[in-house]
Amino acid sequence: MKFVSWNVNGLRACLGKGFNESMLALEPDFICIQETKMQEGQAQVELPGYHYEYFSSAEKKGYSGTAIFAKQEPESVQINFGRHTDEGRAVILEYEKFYLVNVYVPNAQDQLKRIDYRMEWEDDFREFVLELDQKKPVIICGDMNVAKEEIDLKNPKSNRGNAGFSDQEREKMRALQAAGFVDSFRYLYPDATGVYSWWSYRFNARKNNAGWRIDYFLVSERLKEKIIDAKIHTDIFGSDHCPVELEIEL
Repeated sequence: MKFVSWNVNGLRACLGKGFNESMLALEPDFICIQETKMQEGQAQVELPGYHYEYFSSAEKKGYSGTAIFAKQEPESVQINFGRHTDEGRAVILEYEKFYLVNVYVPNAQDQLKRIDYRMEWEDDFREFVLELDQKKPVIICGDMNVAKEEIDLKNPKSNRGNAGFSDQEREKMRALQAAGFVDSFRYLYPDATGVYSWWSYRFNARKNNAGWRIDYFLVSERLKEKIIDAKIHTDIFGSDHCPVELEIEL
């Protein structure tokens, strides 16, 4: 089974940059997107075969938002979790053998202005997915807005303490993994360097591959042996992020 996750930085804009063509070429069973920046119905997404689509939109228009396009009908659908309901940051689908959690983690913002909320969100999210994991295995994907280790970004020294590479955010990602969720890419490629999923639009960052790996597929510990491959599609454009992929036997 194949899953693809992509922060599209505005779905309507990405549709004009080859979104449909890129996704159909990858042929995943599930397409999970973040930062849709739209309300459901504001764009026509032509994805033949994906009969089920679920959107979580922010109350603030043109902001945040997540969605999943699926070939198979889920047993249940949950939009957002806990008290975090106004920014459209999560879509959760339940299937017979697993939960799929598509998430767009809040950015701590410049000078860590939103770090307190980010910490609360992280704790609530970890508690939520642990509750799911008690019922059946969980696949978490999305823009987690953190590069956990120095190997996960081009310039760790100059970015130390910045949003996405603060000690607080990195520790929360470590806590999530310690709670029983495996980073599929690092599980298969523990020493891979220079492989990133996000690049700033400034300073020719993508051309120079001055990027960050902040988009993930995390799986319940008991699924790790079933991982077939984890890819980062750096050759696909249309956003400041590129798609990431998980292939797993379920």
